[in-house]
Amino acid sequence: MSEIRYAGFWIRFFASLLDTILLALPVAIIIYFLSDGNWFDFAQYQKNMAYAMSGNASKALSSQPQMSMKWELLFEVSVLIVTMIFWRRWRGATPGKKYLHVKIVDAKTFQDIDNKQAITRSFGYIVSTLAFLIGFLMVAFRKDKRGLHDLLAGTVVIYDYTEDI
Repeated sequence: MSEIRYAGFWIRFFASLLDTILLALPVAIIIYFLSDGNWFDFAQYQKNMAYAMSGNASKALSSQPQMSMKWELLFEVSVLIVTMIFWRRWRGATPGKKYLHVKIVDAKTFQDIDNKQAITRSFGYIVSTLAFLIGFLMVAFRKDKRGLHDLLAGTVVIYDYTEDI
């Protein structure tokens, strides 16, 4: 195998941003319409934004939009399944990662990740988020560019310039 180059914070950030647009947003639109608009109360969200923009932050914070946990759970599971399908199909890459030439591999063997690692890594995102995003910020400061979710799953994100991701 050629020299391993770890993917750093910004390239991973932009890959995640692309994946949010290309994977999560379409799933969110489908779930929203399947729920007949019951998944998330956009009208209340818009009111809260208006309150916040007018300087009335306390009113905006006192009435949060209602959210259906049933539909939220369906959304989260759907995004996990779609992401895992791409990881399996494109050997550790999602559309954003593939476009930016990075992929997720096993941290020891640099081979494709397995389903257990994919699921652990996905749940690791929750842990990384709940830890005040420190789990993601770790990527910027570690030599191997691994976040908390990578450490939990035994994965690493590397550059991949092969034609057949």
